[in-house]
Formats: sequence, structure tokens, C-alpha cells
Amino acid sequence: MAQSKRSLVRIAHRGGSLLAPENTLAAFRNALTMPVDMLELDVQMSRDGQVVVFHDATVERVTNGTGNLLDLDFAYLRSLDAASHFPGGWPLPEQIPTLREVLALAHNRVQVCIELKLSERDGVYGRYPRIAEAIVEDLRATKMVDQVLLISFDWVALAKISRLENSLVTGALVSRDLWTFEEDPTLEKLCKQVSLAGCNWIDLDRELFTPELLSTVHRNGFKLGLWTVDDLAELRSFASVGVDALTTDRPDLFAQI
Repeated sequence: MAQSKRSLVRIAHRGGSLLAPENTLAAFRNALTMPVDMLELDVQMSRDGQVVVFHDATVERVTNGTGNLLDLDFAYLRSLDAASHFPGGWPLPEQIPTLREVLALAHNRVQVCIELKLSERDGVYGRYPRIAEAIVEDLRATKMVDQVLLISFDWVALAKISRLENSLVTGALVSRDLWTFEEDPTLEKLCKQVSLAGCNWIDLDRELFTPELLSTVHRNGFKLGLWTVDDLAELRSFASVGVDALTTDRPDLFAQI
């Protein structure tokens, strides 16, 4: 994760979900043809304990299946076509990949940004049992421990996974639900909470960004990433003011920065 102070980490969100079916090997392979530094993906767990790369709690939006991941075994998830609802169509079916498959694809080529998701059913959120241990096992097996940034809205889970593997780089995802300038204008509370979680990064909704925030985050020793920036003018603007990372569904735009 070493980088100079002036470098920008260019991150392909779900592999570039406006260019290829999100969170599939096809999307990640496509992103590898572009000027990216990281592949971003989401991880959850099947009912029988397999760590899968998938964003939603339910499968209907992007696949031809039905159900909640909490209820679905890996074999069923593997049978689904994760490209079935891609806008404009996709020429071939795409399986839901495992975390280990994407890590193997990225090994020695690019870093990986892993978002650890909460389980969810009917608006009730929970933690997948032993998912932290399974992620660490996959990272060690693929020799990718020092090539990932692990992010989550669940800062408690980030602290736990850091205890399991203390060399991991972690980042606290921050949305308007968790922080606003009006409630914490000096960022004192936010920075304290992120520090207690042991995080190195603050990964912020781009709509919350201000130049003052950037300087405060840096002064407190954190790096700042913004999500999700799909407009070329915005990408150029944020890059010019010195944010540390930009996440986009259009990684092809990085070639124009």
C-alpha cells in the first residue's frame, strides 16, 4: 500500500459497474485493461459459509435468481447468471465469484479494495458469522494481505479484522447517516472514532467533501478517498485538490486525467 504523497489511487467500483456486470470476473478483467490501481468489490457470505463477491443482500437486482444470501447455499448462487440484468445485455452468463478467485486474478497485477458488508433482512442488519476469519484466510492463502484496503460501514468489524491481521490497511466508510459537517464541523468526533477503530483511511461520500475537510483529515494522519465519482469534470476536480483516492463506475475515464 505504499504510495507517495502526491499519488492518486484510482479505484474501479465493483470492477466498473457501468462498463460490465458489477462484481463479476468479466468486470474485473475489463478494469485491468484500464489505468486503475485497485479493484473495488463487496463481500458477503452464503448460508454454507463461502465468501462471495456480491453487493446486495438479495439476488434479484443483478441475477436471474431469487432470495436472500442468508438463505442461499453457494451451489445455488454459483448457478445464477450475474449478468442477466446488465443494461443493454451481456453476451455471456457470468457467475458470482468467490473472494479468493478475484484475489488470485489481481495477484501481482493490482491492489484490491474489499468492502465488508453487513447481512440484511427486512431492514434488520447483522454480521455474517466468522466472515472476518474467512477473509483473512483468503488473503493469506493468496498472499494478498499487503495488497488490500479493507473498508466497511461496520467500524467494529474493521477493528476486529485488524486484530486478526494487524498488518491490514483499513478504511472507515462515511455517509451522511454517520457524519455531517453541521453535527461535527471540526471533525473531532469523526477522527476520534476512526482512530479508535484503527483505520488508516476515511472513505467518504463525495457529496460530503469540502477542501477544509481534506486538510483536517490529512492533519489527523488519515488518507481520504471519495465515492462514487462518475463524472469526468468531478474526477479532475477532486484529483486536482489532492484527495488520495477516487472510486468510479467508469474507470475508463481515468485515462483522461
